[in-house]
Amino acid sequence: MGRIDGYLVCGGNWHDFDYPRLRLLELLAEHEDVRVLVGRDFRDIEGIAGCRFVVTYTCDLRPGEAEVENLARFVERGGRWFALHGTNAVFEMEPDGVHSPRILPRYMETLGSQFIAHPPTGRYPVWPVAEHPLVEGLGRWETGDGEELYLCEYHGEVRPLLATRFGGEAPGFAESSWPEEREWPVLYLHPFGEGAVLYLTPGHRRRKYDMLVAPGGQAFGSAAGRFQFPEYPRFEPGSWEVPEYVELLRRGIRWAKGEYPLL
Repeated sequence: MGRIDGYLVCGGNWHDFDYPRLRLLELLAEHEDVRVLVGRDFRDIEGIAGCRFVVTYTCDLRPGEAEVENLARFVERGGRWFALHGTNAVFEMEPDGVHSPRILPRYMETLGSQFIAHPPTGRYPVWPVAEHPLVEGLGRWETGDGEELYLCEYHGEVRPLLATRFGGEAPGFAESSWPEEREWPVLYLHPFGEGAVLYLTPGHRRRKYDMLVAPGGQAFGSAAGRFQFPEYPRFEPGSWEVPEYVELLRRGIRWAKGEYPLL
């Protein structure tokens, strides 16, 4: 296939972006044929459009209209987008809790979902719900400590590959009540035009300075200051050291390159 160009976008608010950026670049570097551009947002429209795949680890990152349309066209024309964790999350920090405003419909339709809330961080079980090379042989496993279980709205066709179950409360979020226990996708494929999105929702990570606004970031909402901590009181490592999660990252990159079927 020759040289394969990819684009890694890693940035936003409320998370440790340094470690995931490093780990993802290490995993991408395992592929001799891959060359990667790196950005903290989606402003490099020409660079993204010229790549074969995109990998994203973001949170509360709000692409502009032209950036959204570029991403949508990229996938529609056959591109592959491996999206991680908070890529589908935008927040408004308000006195009554964290809101998830529906302000980027085209962006969320391209991704296939929008984050709405999560229960308190912790470990939770994950298991395959479909037969697919991306999850072959993984079986049942458990996320890392301090992980977030994503409760989302879904758009278009979503094909779950891994799932967990949840029903209960998501304290601190404006939409906090989720009483019906059901399966929630943890890894899914979302066909969009001639391309597709592979979305992996675990991957939370936060260290003591990550609840301050990230470098170059912007805290949104009238109560955003109330959600900032000079030092966050605990380390939330998420799943980055869990072998099954690392294997999913490796397979996701191979999918993005085209080594696995699109769907």
